[in-house]
Amino acid sequence: MKLNLFEFEDKAWLPPTIRKGMLDYLAFTLNRGNFYEPVAPLIVQLMQQTKAGNIIDLCSGGGGTIEQLQKTIYEKYQQQIPFVLTDIFPNEAAYKLIQCKTNGKVTYYSLPVNAVQVPGILKGTRTIFSAFHHFNKSTAVQVIKNAVAAKEGIGVFDGGNKNLFFMAVITLFHPIGFIFFTPFLRPFKWSRLLFTYVIPVIPLCTMWDGIVSIIHLYHPQQLLKIATLVDDKNYKWQTGKVKNKYGMHITYLLGYPK
Repeated sequence: MKLNLFEFEDKAWLPPTIRKGMLDYLAFTLNRGNFYEPVAPLIVQLMQQTKAGNIIDLCSGGGGTIEQLQKTIYEKYQQQIPFVLTDIFPNEAAYKLIQCKTNGKVTYYSLPVNAVQVPGILKGTRTIFSAFHHFNKSTAVQVIKNAVAAKEGIGVFDGGNKNLFFMAVITLFHPIGFIFFTPFLRPFKWSRLLFTYVIPVIPLCTMWDGIVSIIHLYHPQQLLKIATLVDDKNYKWQTGKVKNKYGMHITYLLGYPK
């Protein structure tokens, strides 16, 4: 049973300056640390099974790990996979920067996209990074059901160790990370400096969301139960965990038509 704890990032009333500040910081740390490197072969496997020409990334936030992951897949597997970033609160400034840095290998959809009702125009294998824990079980079922109804493959990836030690690491790391990383975040914004160093709303909200995220993480068997509840006949499901170089586990769910 998931505790009914909210995350600031999910709230429509959260000022865009604060949300974008949080997401830009998370995207920077995920990319620089290459936290999701171990899932590269899983992405390649998923694309081989679906034979899709591109990936529609849902709940992209500030772009998350996509920039580095796309680069890793190309360097290790010589596969150039186009990604399209989408979100219910599109972060266009961040997406335009990523599109420029990747020479158009990563693009974006500028209109809001709800993961439970993806527009038919967005065709391709779907991925969700560091976001599936935001959904309660009923919403999670709807997200999977929407992918199945569209006959699209889907990959869910959520990083974090569900224990008190990892929560303590988040509590200690984020304040240090914000102090040192904030000047390097792009696009540069004076408001980000204000709400990080003077009025530390961005770091505090990020720390809270990080701890709640760990509490809300799904176990592999929970993901499999959700997926098979939607379709246990026509879809092939694979779930498990991989570990990155920092010792952080990444829980994953892959699904594609048989």
